[in-house]
Amino acid sequence: MSAIVQPKSELLFTGPDWDFDLIRRVHDACGEIGIKEMGLDPYPNQIEVITTEQMLDAYASTGMPLFYRHWSFGKHFARNEAMYRKGYQGLAYEIVINSNPCLVYIMEENSATMQTLVLAHAGYGHSHFFKNNYVFKQWTDADGILDYLEFARGFIAKCEDRFGQEEVERVLDAAHALQSHGIHRFPRKRMPDLRSEERRAEERRLHGEQLFNDLWRTVPEGKKPKPGKDEDERRRAILGLPEENLLYFLEKTAPRLQGWHREILRIVRLINQYFYPQRQTKVMNEGCATFVHHRIMNRLHEKGQIDDGSFLEFIHSHTGVVMQPDFDDRRYSGINPYALGFAMCCDIERICTKPTEEDREWMPDIAGNGDPYGTLRDIWANYRDESFVSQYLSPACIRDFGFFRVVDDEDVDEMEVSAIHNERGYREIRRALSKHYDVAYRDPDINVIDVDLAGDRKLILQHRVLDGVLLEENDTARVLQHVADLWGYDVKLSEIDENGDVLGEHTAQPRRLFA
Repeated sequence: MSAIVQPKSELLFTGPDWDFDLIRRVHDACGEIGIKEMGLDPYPNQIEVITTEQMLDAYASTGMPLFYRHWSFGKHFARNEAMYRKGYQGLAYEIVINSNPCLVYIMEENSATMQTLVLAHAGYGHSHFFKNNYVFKQWTDADGILDYLEFARGFIAKCEDRFGQEEVERVLDAAHALQSHGIHRFPRKRMPDLRSEERRAEERRLHGEQLFNDLWRTVPEGKKPKPGKDEDERRRAILGLPEENLLYFLEKTAPRLQGWHREILRIVRLINQYFYPQRQTKVMNEGCATFVHHRIMNRLHEKGQIDDGSFLEFIHSHTGVVMQPDFDDRRYSGINPYALGFAMCCDIERICTKPTEEDREWMPDIAGNGDPYGTLRDIWANYRDESFVSQYLSPACIRDFGFFRVVDDEDVDEMEVSAIHNERGYREIRRALSKHYDVAYRDPDINVIDVDLAGDRKLILQHRVLDGVLLEENDTARVLQHVADLWGYDVKLSEIDENGDVLGEHTAQPRRLFA
């Protein structure tokens, strides 16, 4: 009599419960598909399990561990906690940090299925994008960011002990108000090695004590002739004007700031610069991660490693993530980056494998090449949202989303539908949507253009107005006040159009000096 041998189950798990050994097995199973089948090249993953309160805390401090303290983070925490407890908002299933190793924070309340989805999404999708996209390579230092955050937190804590919490918060308030104008938009130099910042901070302090800055001489030498054009150009060249990075300019040249003030400005500036690539690649980054988790979860189901119940749980969550509410839906808040990014990645896969004549006309370079994963890896590495949409938003995708272009001119009583679903309309819609994702176009173009060194040392700023959109009066007054406080002298901001005509002016005088 022979015994009946039951086939060994290939399922990674059954039911919602999980333990750390299961997390390891799930991570390895996702890697078998992500790395070996899709050709992904992610960072090594460091997985941390956190509670609901820790997730809320991470929300408050921009999702970064080891962050310095500031009252605004506590304000955000209180708001998010109240909204969550009342059921008005949910929490993310994960937070992922662009570091090496890649830090993946997962919620302890997640089911085994959701932990699998999270590891596929963050540990392989986001991690691959962080490691390989050219914008992240250009602007971030994944090896040193955690060490730098630890240095920044320690430095600001020491400043609070020595100079008082109120004084440090005043500097941080001013720096935070200017952080969107504290980035280099063009790669004139690489991101500094963040691991060495503590040593370099001390070197900068010692060097500053020995420097004599010719720009700030105050010893009178009698009457001087009025500076000519050559002298003006020399002064601007020494100051590096025009300068788009306000925090960088103030850090380097503000005459009345102390060394610790400058270091805090540098901390805020470098951390904000670190997030700059994420602002440029939101659609691509989330599209990549969503596409990767969708393919991995489908393959796990096909291979019999997750059962039908788990697969349905995944589909329910995935459908909610990629849902695009209609414009007249109460939930509508713009174009869902998950929805657009995922749809474009799926569309590119279709064009590579089953192109139509329309696809061959619009995207001849990739249509029918038979290598969808290789094509996507190349796109994820070499594009950002603006160029991604401009190059790969297909007519089929435009029709699926029902995109059309509307011109809303405040001087005209009626809106004009300027582009619909025809050949010319497709190009106009793609161009307009691409422009929508151009960070340089969305942010006000403000530059430091001059300093009146011979007179009252007034700082001169200039806003180049695009499409007639002026700065909001009250916000401008508050932000300009912070600029004046850091600079230590009066500040003037002029708004000019493309013809050089002045459309408006704003001024601010400094309040009491920093201690």
